[in-house]
Amino acid sequence: MNFSQLKKSGHWPTLATSFLYFDVSFMVWTMLGALAGLIVPALHLSAQEKFLMIATPTLAGAFLRIVLSLICDRIGIKNTGLIAQLVVMAGLAVAWQTGLSSLNQALALGFVLGLAGASFAVALPQSGRWYPPQMQGVVLGLAGAGNVGVVIDHLLAPRIAAVWGWQAVFGAALVPLSIAFVLYAIFSKEPPEPVGFKRKKLSDYLKLLGERDAHWFCFFYTISFGGFVGLATAFAIYFKDQFQLAPVQAGEMAAFCTLVGALGRPMGGALADKLGGIRSLGVFFSVAAAAMTVAAFSNNLWVCGGAFFIASGAFGMCNGSVFQLLPQRFARDISVMTGLVGCGGGVGGFALGMLFGLSKQHTGNYTTGILLFAGLCVLALAGLGAVKRRWRTTWGATAAARI
Repeated sequence: MNFSQLKKSGHWPTLATSFLYFDVSFMVWTMLGALAGLIVPALHLSAQEKFLMIATPTLAGAFLRIVLSLICDRIGIKNTGLIAQLVVMAGLAVAWQTGLSSLNQALALGFVLGLAGASFAVALPQSGRWYPPQMQGVVLGLAGAGNVGVVIDHLLAPRIAAVWGWQAVFGAALVPLSIAFVLYAIFSKEPPEPVGFKRKKLSDYLKLLGERDAHWFCFFYTISFGGFVGLATAFAIYFKDQFQLAPVQAGEMAAFCTLVGALGRPMGGALADKLGGIRSLGVFFSVAAAAMTVAAFSNNLWVCGGAFFIASGAFGMCNGSVFQLLPQRFARDISVMTGLVGCGGGVGGFALGMLFGLSKQHTGNYTTGILLFAGLCVLALAGLGAVKRRWRTTWGATAAARI
């Protein structure tokens, strides 16, 4: 796969602007996690309250992904993306001008930022529909690699806050959001509709929820994306609490550990195109489980950071592999399935964030929460073992890509 193939096979300006749109959206989606070390003392939050604050955008984004996927089917993907971005910018502008003085206000902002996380339901189907089945892994991986925005967040947000105060970060975020909005509005194009595509009714969505394979895809993505985004939002607090790092240093460690997961998504999609999505998922879930176990028991900053670096990379590659398989199984319903599966991922991220908080509050450390998520990776491996034969002999047998 090279750049010339991407240019010839689809619409690369849409792919590029979808990546940028998702990048800046992901950046603001995880903003409360990057600023938690500064917001928590200002609002006097408990351990469980601070993890509730940083996990709220994740949970809101999970369910708003379904809402956006429904709207995409009604008014078009591009129009949906533009409206969602305007709402997010309005919410940040209000927070910048009025500030946050209570947990409830922080949770309200978190809900609005959830709409930025829901941009997943826009960026992936908009770019994916322009490309053939055998390129879905790498294309959706590239579009989804916009989650590198969380790295920018952890690097810049604490530094901006150190100079102008943490509330100024909300105003600063409006600059890249506005630039991305203009470029997306000008250069992205509404994708062609799949053969046989029909506007969905609510009953059609409920029917998809009854599909057994839809449950499996949601389960796998709950663990893979949940692992990536849950760690991304919790890293800054974890490294500050566990190793007494300053906010800027904790942000650097968070960015270091998260970067590989963001960059790993297109790599995981490309490897799934080459090796098959099921085999790739098996490898990546195994690596994630082992790395999370090492991180749970390590008291050394660099050993722990290295283990989380590996785990984050494995989760990112899992994300790419899941979305290499999804359009092979649900080509005609990829928009709504992106919303449903993305919702599962958001719920997983919320669950991991809350596991961190509950573990710290009730045991005094994070070990139990980390081990529980490692155990979920083992459950994912068992799930793959349960479905791989059926998938390969049914819809996988006629797919235009390796399964």
